[in-house]
Amino acid sequence: MSAVDQFAWSTASAIAAQIRARKVSPVEVMEATISRIEARNPSLNAFVFTDFEGARAAARKAEQAVMSGAALGPLHGVPTAMKDLFDFKPGWPTTLGGVRAMKDWRPDLTCPYVERMERAGAILVGKCNSPIMGFRGVCDNYLFGPTGNPFDTSRNPGGSSGGSAAAVADGLVPVAEGTDGGGSIRIPASWSGIFGYKAGFGRVPLNSRPDAFTPAGCFIHEGPLARTVEDAALAMTALAGFDSRDPFSLPDVVDYLGATRRSIQGMRIAWTPNFGVFPVEPVIVETCREALRAFEAAGAVVEEVDFGIERHHLELADLWCKLITPLSVNAFETFKAAGIDLLGDHRDDFPPEFLRWLDYSYRATVPEQLQSQIVRTEINDAIQGVLDSHDLILSPTLAALPVKNGSDGNTLGPAEINGEPVERLIGWCMTYFINFSGHPAASIPAGLAPGNLPVGLQIIGRRHADADVFAASAAFERIRPWFDSYRIPEGRSLTVN
Repeated sequence: MSAVDQFAWSTASAIAAQIRARKVSPVEVMEATISRIEARNPSLNAFVFTDFEGARAAARKAEQAVMSGAALGPLHGVPTAMKDLFDFKPGWPTTLGGVRAMKDWRPDLTCPYVERMERAGAILVGKCNSPIMGFRGVCDNYLFGPTGNPFDTSRNPGGSSGGSAAAVADGLVPVAEGTDGGGSIRIPASWSGIFGYKAGFGRVPLNSRPDAFTPAGCFIHEGPLARTVEDAALAMTALAGFDSRDPFSLPDVVDYLGATRRSIQGMRIAWTPNFGVFPVEPVIVETCREALRAFEAAGAVVEEVDFGIERHHLELADLWCKLITPLSVNAFETFKAAGIDLLGDHRDDFPPEFLRWLDYSYRATVPEQLQSQIVRTEINDAIQGVLDSHDLILSPTLAALPVKNGSDGNTLGPAEINGEPVERLIGWCMTYFINFSGHPAASIPAGLAPGNLPVGLQIIGRRHADADVFAASAAFERIRPWFDSYRIPEGRSLTVN
């Protein structure tokens, strides 16, 4: 195996350990990473910006630290990638998910992912693709086009953190940034066959300015995308923790790595194939039901439950759109105050589906906004009602298998499932309920459907019980390891379509 391939499928934990032991150098790891990205990204479109010279310089500095005997962070020398949405590194472009008018915008800002991962020793190599304003569960936009799914590049990897998930699943980096306002970590983790973790609200700080209270409108979360639970735990160790700039930031410390070694013997786990409201493709339910046996083998008690939700899934998908778009209104107004009128001068840069809900948000009355929060509370109460008597909830992450990519920069999710119409932006994603509530949640690879398409299983924990989600995820991985599935991305065609 070449050095490039060796590091491609190494874990972040293993790479960091080898660097600390001086068995490999950060420069060697980075050169292998760059070579693989150059060879494979053109046929994948996961990275939309790279800074190889900056990464090489950081790797040389990391090697000097090793040789000098300096204290090393837990991710020292490990390559990573960030998301091209509301995520910043000074001098790097930020296009807000492929907005054409923003292609040259390079703000002098740093986001918490960059701050904390670099503090832990990781090295950023570039930014990954995302949909415009993150407003859908797939990864496509007018500026960069769609990202391919490493398991089938004609299909989408999911969104909004789709480029990050594809980069991890294809062996380009071992861990990458995800952000999650409705499932944007768990959705691409599911379709791309990797592990994605949406931290409980407040675990990973956000630095939302000029309005530090913006996340209160709809819970926004940060978290890692990785190929192993241990790597995600290592990243969470770096990312989580109090930050005075975030009024929702939690002060307590969670032992994420320790949680991966915990038993789940005796845990009570609730299972739902659909939350009582979603149409779900039968192959997904079948795959997830079979995966439940792993939790029973680990000593947990699994039982199917009824959530008692009486709202229709189309109404609830619209509710997510109503709750999330005010965050974009805030962004547009901030840009307009700075002299950039995106809606006035560049309205054609935005998909019609997004503009429909953005226009609604500008018109929405206070009573309408309050009614949305009331319905959101109903969903929170349904989730919490089950967790009052159970340690965890399991469900399929998504109701559909990966869709084919479009050619117009505006790929959407499925129009119907089992003959029933679904909302194409988010309505096939059984993830956004947990953004309404703020509970910690993960997506783990449950298996492969026909055509070698990944299926994800969602694990939801009690508020502040992030460690339980990691314990259950790691227990599942020990009993049903999924790493062998990455032979499929490794063997994919590198032909550029």
